[in-house]
Amino acid sequence: MDLEKIKYNEAGLVPAIVQDYKTRQVLMMAWMNEESLKLTIETKKATFFSRSRQELWIKGETSGNTQAVVKIDYDCDGDTLLLQVNPKGPACHTGNTSCFYRNLMLNQDTNLGNMEILNRLYDLIADRKSNPVEGSYTNYLFEKGVDKICKKIGEEAAETIIAAKNNDPEELIYESSDLIYHLLVLLNNQNVDLNSLFRELTKRHK
Repeated sequence: MDLEKIKYNEAGLVPAIVQDYKTRQVLMMAWMNEESLKLTIETKKATFFSRSRQELWIKGETSGNTQAVVKIDYDCDGDTLLLQVNPKGPACHTGNTSCFYRNLMLNQDTNLGNMEILNRLYDLIADRKSNPVEGSYTNYLFEKGVDKICKKIGEEAAETIIAAKNNDPEELIYESSDLIYHLLVLLNNQNVDLNSLFRELTKRHK
């Protein structure tokens, strides 16, 4: 990277967008100064500058949710960085995979990517866990605990098998979707982030 081409603002900072290298999901945004950028390049650990504390901080240094940097790009003006990382654990302090888990506007005709819809659903379930909503079925499952969630997974798995045996594609899609939803609830309940699942699948594929 041509470090001299990076343009810092009047405070000596440049915004850094962090993206999952494998899934391409945007995880978070933070600030970097020249020192934190150089350290990130040297150590391959995402290192930022805290405006509130006025000090450098390594992502995951206290939480364990580290980010191994694979690639750093900069935009056409040189005033924004894009870090592609392999994350270990969620990026957001709320426990969500990404800090961008709430929608201000979403066109209902939008065709979300396969990875994105899984991440959005996982993060929505995680948000229900952190911020319970009265009457929410997801919160009902969390309240009942792992035994109830596992029972539902067993029921949905059986219904998925029946749909396949009945050779009914529409029923199979419906029941499989229910099965995946309940599996995501279980992963959330057991504090297993979705990226860990993606990494295991990637490892098996290799």
